[in-house]
Order: sequence, then C-alpha cells, then structure tokens
Amino acid sequence: MTDPTVTTVMTELGPWLAFLTPELASRIQFGWAITIHIIFAALSVGLAPFLVYFTVQEVRTGKERYVRLRKFWTKIFAVGFIMGTVTGIPMGFMFGTNFGAFSTVAGELIGGPLSFEAKMAFFLEAVFLGILLFGRDRVSDWFYALSSVMVALGAWLSAFWILVVNSWMQTPRGYEIVMEDGVQIAQLTDPLAAFFNPRFPWMYVHMQNAAIISVTLLIVGIAAYFVWKNRDSDVWKTALRVGVVVLLLTSMFQAIHGDMYGRHVAETQPHKFAAMEAHYETGSADLHVVAIPTDLESITDPRADNLYTISIPHFASFLASGGDPNAEVTGLNDFEYDSPPVAWVFWSFRIMVGLGFWFIALGAWGTYRLWKGGLADDERLLKALMVSSPLGFVALITGWYVAEIGRQPWIIQDVLKTSDGVSPPVTGTEATLTLVAFVVGYILLFSVFLYVLKRIIDEEAQRHEVGIEEDDRPDSPGVPADD
Repeated sequence: MTDPTVTTVMTELGPWLAFLTPELASRIQFGWAITIHIIFAALSVGLAPFLVYFTVQEVRTGKERYVRLRKFWTKIFAVGFIMGTVTGIPMGFMFGTNFGAFSTVAGELIGGPLSFEAKMAFFLEAVFLGILLFGRDRVSDWFYALSSVMVALGAWLSAFWILVVNSWMQTPRGYEIVMEDGVQIAQLTDPLAAFFNPRFPWMYVHMQNAAIISVTLLIVGIAAYFVWKNRDSDVWKTALRVGVVVLLLTSMFQAIHGDMYGRHVAETQPHKFAAMEAHYETGSADLHVVAIPTDLESITDPRADNLYTISIPHFASFLASGGDPNAEVTGLNDFEYDSPPVAWVFWSFRIMVGLGFWFIALGAWGTYRLWKGGLADDERLLKALMVSSPLGFVALITGWYVAEIGRQPWIIQDVLKTSDGVSPPVTGTEATLTLVAFVVGYILLFSVFLYVLKRIIDEEAQRHEVGIEEDDRPDSPGVPADD
C-alpha cells in the first residue's frame, strides 16, 4: 500500500520532475549506464591478451619482470571485472523496467544470447580469474598459463554474445513477425542468420580491436609514468616496448577496418552515414576533415553552411560507394522518419576518428624511438603517452555513440522505433528520478574504481622509490603445486 505522504510529495513535485519524457529519460539512463559500463567491459576484453602474454612469458622464462607485470595487471583486471559486473547487471533489468515493449517484441531473440553470456562466458571468466589471483603456488605452471587463456576466452565470449544482440538490433535477420495474444513479436526462425547477421563481424572486430587499443594506451601511459620516474626499470621498460608496437599495429588496422566498416554502414544504415557527415540534401557528399563550430547553433545543429570546414569534395561519396566520387548519398531530409540526434553523431564521429589518427602517430613515434634506441629517454614521448592514456576509452565511447545514437529513431532497425519500445506504464517523473539515481550511483562507482586504481599505482610507485624490481613474496599463502 502506498504511503499517502509519499503520494502527496510526488504529486506536488511531479510537474517539476517530469521535464523529460519517459522515452528520453530512459534513453539517457541506458546511455549513461553503458557509458560507464563499457569502460570496464573494454578493460576486460583489451587486457585479456596482455595477461596471457605476461603469464606465458613468466612461465616460459621465469623472469621477474613478467612476474611483476602479471601481478600488477591481474589486480587491475580483477577490479575492472568486479566493477563491470556491478555496473552491468542493472542494465539487464532496464530492458524490463524501461523498455518493456521492446523486451516483449524481441525477447525471444535477445534472451538466449544474454543468457549464454552469463552462463557460458561470465562464470568461465570468474572461475579462472580466481586461479590467476590466488592459485600461483597451488597449481602447476602449465595449468596456471592455461587459466590466463581461459580468462581471456571468457572475456571475449562475453563480448561475442553481447555484440550478437546489439548487431542484430542494427541489421536484424533470422526472424519473422508473428501475432501472439494480440501482440506482435519477433520469432526466431534461423539462429545462425540471427546470430551472424551482416553487422556482427564488422562490429565484433572493430569493438575488440578498439578495446585492445584502449588498454594498450593505458598500459603505455602507466609504463611511461614509471619509466619517467625510474629510467632503469626493466619491468616497465618491457611493458613500454611491447605497448608501443601493439599500439602502432592495432591503430593502423583500426583505420583500415574502419574505412571498410563505414561502407557497410552506408549500405545498411544510410541515415546513420548521413548523420555522420551532417549530409542533409541528397547528392554527392563531401568529407569534412576539419569542422569547427562558428556559434552555439553550429554545435547543436551542424550543417555545412554554419560550420567552418576543411573538406575533401565528393570524398564521402567515394568512401560510401567504395570508389565512385559522384555516387549519390541520401540526405537526412529525404528519409521518411526522423533523423537521429545529428550533433551527437557528427561530433562523436570526428572525435573518434581524430583520436584514431593521434594513436597512429603515437604508435609510430614510439616504435621509431624503439627502433633507433632511446625509447625510455624521450621525455616528450613519455609525457605524451601519459597524457594520452585515457584517450582510448574516449575514442571507444564516442564510437559507441555513433553506433547507437546513429541508429535512432530505431531500437530495432526498420522493425521497432525506440518510442514504441518504452515500457507503457513508466511516467516521465519515474524515469527522470531513476535517471538521477543512476547518474549519482554510477559516478560513485566510477570514483571508487579510480580510487582503487590510484592505490594500486601508488603501491607500485613506492616500490620504485626504494628500487625494488621484483617481489619474492608469494601471491598468497598456499602449498606447492605438487601437494
């Protein structure tokens, strides 16, 4: 039974709180939650290959530098895994609380993959992460190395199933719309076509590589910090050498893959491609290499005639068509449905691409210094790497905005609009209140993560101050593997 006092307060505050529609508040809430969650998801995915490398090298060589790197990054991975779990679980409930109509329509398509993600990937990752954290002296070397591989497999399987769901929403296949109890639902008819829809391979490769780039920048940024403090640190010079090479290779691959991915988007979601270039009138499209807003309206409503741009004529048409500079690109004004929030898509795309080219430059700079010698002595490079350490996650988040906001007004492309997917009973006041709660809660959670991360880095810094390069203490009290 509802407390009459609460009812009175809600009635009085309602007109003030209901300034957002249920759809907009629900979209912002889910977008905010995934903005924080995706950092931890990417941390797990991107760090997993490095954990495998450091662990296998430790087992193979027995060198203390790999012991130190494995210990340090396993701690970071564990903290990110915990925070990813805490921030990810509420998002599953939002499908029911905020997007109940969507869940009714698509439940048969999204329920299976989300369940597989929990049962097949999450538990696999969790079990073997426990061995990585506490089992170094309890299991044999080969099994410990295998555990790192299984942790990585769990992280990448988790991303696989999540992106199966998201890519299906972008390019739905393998279903038919049927009536059930007077309600239209999407019924699964071909699991392989649904799971391996046209968008999935593009999205999976691009997202996984973006996660590796983000974590690589974090690794080289932290490594640069420790090398800057202690130029004789063999441990962190090792991480720095590995990191700059990986950064160059992955960032160059991302640029090539992104170009091909863009053509796929132009073919399957032309309204998203038009929003990426703020292209309103159908015809040949220019590529705005540099776009600078001239006033506030230019930021919120970017158009070619209200921006200062440096553009390549017809080049967006060239990219969209795969070689024809005169190819026609449908403008936003000619679609039968509303445009996505163009400003978010347009500027997010430019931030992502601009940072991508900066990452290539950083990787090339670092690799060149490694080849010529003196990588650890280039102070400007070390400072650039330190400053750039969080930028991979910025690029990843803005890229995700392009993918998700650019799909609007569809929650399932050409099948269900976002406005029709919101839970009918949810009011603007309720959605706004939960939005505020999630913003505050997720800020607190992210602050806790940053605090713990700083503590881990500070502990490592203290070791450098006293010149300790290795740790003879076991990870935890235990018994020899032979026992």
